Amino acid sequence: MEASVEQLVYVREDEYTVARMSAEGMADFVATGRALAGVQPGETLRLFGEWSRHPRHGRRFAATGCERVTPSSVRAIRIYLGSGLVRGIGPRLAYAIVDHFGEATLKVIDAEPQRLTEVVNIGPLRQAQIVQAWQEQKSIAALMVTLQGLGVSPLLAAKIYQVFGQDADEVLATDPYRLIGRVRGIAFRIADRIALQAGVPERSPERVKAALLDRLETAGSRDGHCFVPVSTLVREAAELIEQEQDLVRPMVDALVADRRVVLETAPSGHPAASGQAEQIVAYAKHVHSREVALTAELTRLARARSTLPLRVFRDDPTLHDDQRAAVNMALTSTVSILTGGPGVGKSHTVRAIATTVRAAGGTVTLAAPTGKAAKRLSELTGLPAMTVHRMLAQPPDPDPETLFDERPSQADLIVVDEASMLDLHLATRLAAAVPSGSHLLFIGDSDQLPSIGSGDVLADLLRVERIPRVQLTHVFRQSDGSGIVEAAHRIRAGRMPVTPGRGGFWFEELDDPEQVARRVAHLAMVAIPRKQQVDPDQVQVLCPMRKGDTGATALGRLIQDRLNPAADDKPEHWSGASVFRVGDRVMPIRNNYDKGVFNGETATVTAVDRTERTIEIRTDDGETVAYGFDELDDLTHAYAISVHRSQGSEYPFVVAPIVAESGGIMLRRKLLYTLVTRAKAWVVLVGQREALEVAVHRLGHRRNTGLARRLALSLDS
Repeated sequence: MEASVEQLVYVREDEYTVARMSAEGMADFVATGRALAGVQPGETLRLFGEWSRHPRHGRRFAATGCERVTPSSVRAIRIYLGSGLVRGIGPRLAYAIVDHFGEATLKVIDAEPQRLTEVVNIGPLRQAQIVQAWQEQKSIAALMVTLQGLGVSPLLAAKIYQVFGQDADEVLATDPYRLIGRVRGIAFRIADRIALQAGVPERSPERVKAALLDRLETAGSRDGHCFVPVSTLVREAAELIEQEQDLVRPMVDALVADRRVVLETAPSGHPAASGQAEQIVAYAKHVHSREVALTAELTRLARARSTLPLRVFRDDPTLHDDQRAAVNMALTSTVSILTGGPGVGKSHTVRAIATTVRAAGGTVTLAAPTGKAAKRLSELTGLPAMTVHRMLAQPPDPDPETLFDERPSQADLIVVDEASMLDLHLATRLAAAVPSGSHLLFIGDSDQLPSIGSGDVLADLLRVERIPRVQLTHVFRQSDGSGIVEAAHRIRAGRMPVTPGRGGFWFEELDDPEQVARRVAHLAMVAIPRKQQVDPDQVQVLCPMRKGDTGATALGRLIQDRLNPAADDKPEHWSGASVFRVGDRVMPIRNNYDKGVFNGETATVTAVDRTERTIEIRTDDGETVAYGFDELDDLTHAYAISVHRSQGSEYPFVVAPIVAESGGIMLRRKLLYTLVTRAKAWVVLVGQREALEVAVHRLGHRRNTGLARRLALSLDS
């Protein structure tokens, strides 16, 4: 039967979809099934399946097949155009267009679009916008059909079109491996399925090379490695394409000849050498280039003669001995590192360093990898701070009242907080922007999680003896009665945290993951807000993993449905398996300088405009920003987030599940330590004691990087 999609009710991560449908001559009904993946309100579908009765939800149509068809009746056309599928046409304009052209409406838009100006309120500019949006929608719909025929999720069609435009069909037909890394959500397996369907031979050199590059990129994105032993790379690529290693090994040399891969010898004693005297390792060319470039830039800075106006520190009686040592180090060393755990006075030390330099007439820039981290640095030091990205992009500031009285990256002293979050790419850009003679001070806690991107920059720098460093160890915040600092230091030392009588840290033991999820949600939504008399927005749920009953996705949706449920008068839009509603708490996960938003900020959805196909958010700083429906991969819900996403941020109250199910692979000391140190007032862990013990005692893997060895050799030469 044919029916129009009125509303998406629910979309699961595996693309199982529940939609409310309408059809001529019958009451509205509900259709379900994975066959509905990617459908949008307003579309007309030809459905295949059978009627069933759900014990709780009643009669519904279980769809086993679905075809998109062009709506033909006036009612269906009006629903289609008024749904917002075609940007620029809302319900009122849709009614006017259909009222004017009737059943011929879509033919007019497609074949005689100039006639749209016959309708009141449609001028040449609006007509051109409608035609462009119509052509895009047609192309995406055709791509969805193509992908379904290849056994690939139709949800990827819009993303492919966004990258390749009108060339998308040609890419799918001739070189689908180009999709890898350029289209979010497409890794090797999906591209390979398309390629094999298109006739690419299983043993083709292009397929083998794509598999090798995929394994290299996955090692970086998943595990943070900069290189992979060639023997491991060949074995994993052969397993991926189910071919023998003898076929794969020569293609490594072919990629070297193509200048896409670089081979080096791992030093004896490096974990990647696996006990051998030496082992050949492979870098993706762009990763190798960055590691070499970062080595050169840090060597340049470390060897440069200081241009700092003041290099002698006057004694400050408010500083501890190790803080004084840190100040002197920052003033006398052009590259240096300040480390320490929570409560040891890193922020006070930074303020002393910056104040000393400015008093001598020098300039200072304070920066951090994320917007939240920069804001927190500013709050703790009382001085302006910015993101590293903004520092690198910002022109000179003409305002003499600010710290940034010249180009920020050209300051006499540049302080980078939360340096454990610096990946290889950002660290290379940062070092390259600093002029010789300026001082670069990295501040971080090496016991926190490393960067999301490849590399382990702070840990590598700490392995180079020639780089000066001071570790602050005297705890100042222990006397404030908070158990958070004590718990963090116990975890750091590999000991189980204990629940102190004075509060701040609490562990609640539960075994069943589903019970853990419900308890975490209740604490975040009800118990803590009621007891502490705060808004639920003050409580942040942090999760070791994204998937599973206690993962960020499931917990976030559970909390969203309770705090901000669907309502007829509340606009919403489904993007994949995520629904964005007015009132939702969201978080940008990528810096966007055109919009002025930064990774880690929190915001609230204030409007969903189906006519213009945009979602409007207001950041906690009061800025209003619009995201197109095709940009929503850059937003995530903030009800529950991964521990990695929380780095650089601090929340009044933190609640987190600790279980050994899907999150077991992520349970390790650095993750637990990072989680606990995100809280200011209280952190509550809920879960299994054995899982907590695993997290405390498991150290995790060391990332494969060559920066420490490379930099040590460079500084010694």
